[in-house]
Amino acid sequence: METVREWVLDARRRTLALAEALAPDALLGPRSPLVNPPLWELGHVAWFQERFALRHGGAWRPLRADGDALYDSAAIPHDVRWDLPLPTLDETIAYLGAVRDAVLERLADPSQDLDLVVLSVLHEDMHAEAMAFTRQTLAEPRPPLGGPGRAGREEGPLAGDVAVPGGRFVLGSTPEEPMILDNERWAHAVDLAPFAIARAPVTQREYRAFVEDDGYARSELWTPEGWRWREAARAELPVYWRRDGAEWLRRDFDAWVPLEPHRPVVNVSGHEADAWCRWAGRRLPTEAEWEAAASLAPPRAERSGPKRRFPWGDAPATADRANLDFRTLEAVDVADLAGGDAASGCRQLLGNVWEWTASAFLPYPGFVPGAYREYSEPWFGTHRVVRGGSFATTSRVARCAFRNFYTPDRRDPWIGFRSCAP
Repeated sequence: METVREWVLDARRRTLALAEALAPDALLGPRSPLVNPPLWELGHVAWFQERFALRHGGAWRPLRADGDALYDSAAIPHDVRWDLPLPTLDETIAYLGAVRDAVLERLADPSQDLDLVVLSVLHEDMHAEAMAFTRQTLAEPRPPLGGPGRAGREEGPLAGDVAVPGGRFVLGSTPEEPMILDNERWAHAVDLAPFAIARAPVTQREYRAFVEDDGYARSELWTPEGWRWREAARAELPVYWRRDGAEWLRRDFDAWVPLEPHRPVVNVSGHEADAWCRWAGRRLPTEAEWEAAASLAPPRAERSGPKRRFPWGDAPATADRANLDFRTLEAVDVADLAGGDAASGCRQLLGNVWEWTASAFLPYPGFVPGAYREYSEPWFGTHRVVRGGSFATTSRVARCAFRNFYTPDRRDPWIGFRSCAP
C-alpha cells in the first residue's frame, strides 16, 4: 500500500512539473495528429485517475460535472480537443491536486483494491512521456525534469551479435506478474528458431552511413508501404537531423547539437528501421525474439522460472542498469549500462530508447479486455509492437513482457531499433 502511495505522489509530481513548465502560448499548441493539446492532456490524466481509481463501481460523485464531456478520450475525437471549453491551467492543476488527494485518502483504507490505482499511475506515466516528447516534436525548451545522470559520458559502440537458442518459449505474462496490462494476457508457448541479434541498438553513426549511401532515395530498400510513406512525408533524413556543411546535427528539444556517433538512433519510423535493415542485410526481430533475448535466464540460474522480469534479473532498475525515469532526458552511448546486460549478452533492452519489432500488434490467444477496454483492443491490426522503454519511461512501466505499440509511420516517440542476422 505504501509503495502505491509513493507511486501516486511521484507520478503527479512529474505531471505537475510538466504543467508548470508550459508557456501561455503552449497550452493548446498547434493542431497536429501527432500530439494532444497539452491543457487537454493534463485534464485527461486527472479525469482518468478519477474515473478508474475513484469512480469505478459507481459510489463516487465526480469532482467535475463536465469531466466526461471534456476528457473521455474514447468518446472525444482527437481533432476536436482544441475546440472544447477547457478549464484554465490553474483550474486544471487544482483538479489534478484534488484527484490525487482523494486517491491518497482512499489508500488509507487497507481493504482498498490497488489494481485500478496502479492502472491510473501507469497511464499517467505513459502520458508524462508523451507530454515530454511533445515538447521535442514542437521544438520547445527541455522540460524541468531529471538531471544530467549519465548524459555526456562517451562509452563508445558495442558491435556484434549474440546467439539465442531456438526452442519452445513462453511469450507474455502469467497471473503471478504484478501490474499486468491486458495485451500481455496470457503467457503462451511459441516455437522459435535459433537466431542472432545485435548486442546493442543501431547507432547514429551506423544510421548516418545509410543516409550517406542514398538510402532514402533507393526504393528497393523500402517496403511498398514504406516507400509510399517516405514519398508522402518527403523524408530524406531522420526527422530531427540536418547537415551543416561537413557536420551532422540533431535537434534536442529547441537546440541543435552535434550528432553523437555512438548513441542509438532515435525518432525513426518503423519504415525507416525496415529500410536500414534491408540496406545492411539484416532484419528486425519479432516481438517473441526480442522478449526471448531480453528475458531468458541462464541455463543454470537458481530461480523458479525460465524467464526474468528484467534483462538483468528480478532486482529493480538502477542507474547503472537502465536509462529510465527521466534521469537524463536523452539517450546514452550504446556501450554504457553494462550492469543491465541480459543473460543473452544484449545491452540496453530496457531504457534508453524504445525498439521497433517486425510484429503487428495483435491479441494473444484468449485475449479479454481489461477494465480500460480502449487501451489495446481498438489498435489491434493497425499498429506495430514496440518493446523496451526510453529514457522517459518509468521503471514501473518497463519490463521484459511490456508491449507498447505505434503505427509504423510514427517518428515523434523516442523509438530506435536493433537488428537480427537474416
